[in-house]
Parts: sequence; structure tokens; C-alpha cells
Amino acid sequence: MKPFAIAATVLVIFAHNATIAAPDAERIVSLDFCADQYVLKMLPRSRILALSPNAGEYFSYMRDSATNIPTVRPVAEDVLTLKPDLIIRSYGGGPHASRFFELAGVSVLQVPFTNSFEDIRSTIRHIADGLGVAQKGEEIISTMNRRLENIRKSDSKRMALYMTPTGVTSGPGTLIHEMFQAADLGNFQRQPGWRSIPLERLAYEQPAVIAAAFFTAEENYPSMWSPMRHPVAKKQMIDQPTVMLQGAWTACAGWYLLDAIEALAKSAATDDSR
Repeated sequence: MKPFAIAATVLVIFAHNATIAAPDAERIVSLDFCADQYVLKMLPRSRILALSPNAGEYFSYMRDSATNIPTVRPVAEDVLTLKPDLIIRSYGGGPHASRFFELAGVSVLQVPFTNSFEDIRSTIRHIADGLGVAQKGEEIISTMNRRLENIRKSDSKRMALYMTPTGVTSGPGTLIHEMFQAADLGNFQRQPGWRSIPLERLAYEQPAVIAAAFFTAEENYPSMWSPMRHPVAKKQMIDQPTVMLQGAWTACAGWYLLDAIEALAKSAATDDSR
């Protein structure tokens, strides 16, 4: 039987038996590691039916809390067999997953795309409300705001460049740009959005700080055509102060981005004291 036919059959079987979830859902399934973070942060284990297969990976911030919790592939047959009363997802299951599961009678809580700190606060509230733990959401936001307020401001605005093994950097209009601003750093990348490392400019002008993300992951090595293989790019991480950012801090936009901000701000403060 073809995959589509199997999925359709499963949909028919479960559509009339599934329960429409309320904020007090007790059989919650998370379909991807971005959604896993909220489930693990906000809920007791007794309410978590299953997490995504990546919940315990190095790029999952809440990985330690995922130990011994069952996982499920983001495949309709596997998920519906568990009979969840709520599914939470960011991208897991593909672009049509939410509609499919809702047709099957299972409520879906969508994790929105975030591109600013205000988006992060809004998302935390949205997810907390959907899980029936609004107070927990406010506590997370309060802690995040307090940590932001406690960031020490440096005496001089240093310029930082975000670098990745694939040679991608980030300019204005992104959450990485806001991360630099929160750490009281300027963004060396002037052009907006996600772009290649500015090799030509780096040949005659250098940032004061390198924010290096994902370089600690064994599989994230520069490909043959990555700008990171260029001597000019490599030289930056040798000559300039470099802050190694854990992939889990920036992989999914959440409250844990504060770990990256504090590491960057600490580096700037250390340079000021020299």
C-alpha cells in the first residue's frame, strides 16, 4: 500500500475517536526539537506522551530533561497510534501536518516563527496558554527580562561578526542582530538578512569579536565550497577574540538565547577591563 493510502486509512480510523484537546491535555506529543524545548520546560513528565527523536541531541537545549522520555517520528501513522490529545509542533511533520492532525480530531499547538525578543515573549505566552500553564510562561519571561536587564554595558561599542561552518552570517533584521544589540555589541555585517561572510571586506577590515556558532558539532565541518575555507575567514578566528556559541543556544529562538547573549557580553566586559 502506498504511503498516502496508509495515511488516509489511519486518518479514517482515528478521526471519529480522537478527542479535541483543551489546555489541560494530558497526552501531549511534540513533533520536533524546537517544540520539545517548550514541552520540557513547561510541563511535568506525566503530561508528556512523546518527544521528537532529536530531543536528546546536542542541539536541543533541554536535552538533559529528555532522558527516558519516549520519542516518536513525525509520521502520521506513528503519532496517531499513540492517541495524543494535543500535538505541539514548529516544523515537524511537514507543511500540511497541522491540517492533517486537526482533520483527525487532534488539536495542534503551533510554535510560531520568531525573529525578535518581542516575538520570543509572545511565543512563550502563546505556548504556555495553549498548554494551560500561563503562570509558568510569565515566570520564564520574567526571568528572561531580568537577565537582559542585568547585562553589563561595555564602555565602547565593539563590532561582532557571526560566523558558521557553512560560511553564513547574519545582518540587521534578524534575531542574531538583536542578540548582538542585547549584548551591547554592534553587528559587523551591515547588509540585512542572512548572507555569506563578507570576505572582501574582511581582507581590509576586521571585527573586534567573532561569535562562532555550531563549530563544536563534529558533522558541521566546512564543505569544499564554504567561505569558511578561505584563509581570510580562518584568520578571523585565530586573530580575533572568539566566543564559541553552543548550537543549542541559537538553533531555535527561545529564552535560552540569553545564554549566548551573556557569553558575548562577558567577553566584551573582559576586553573593557584590559
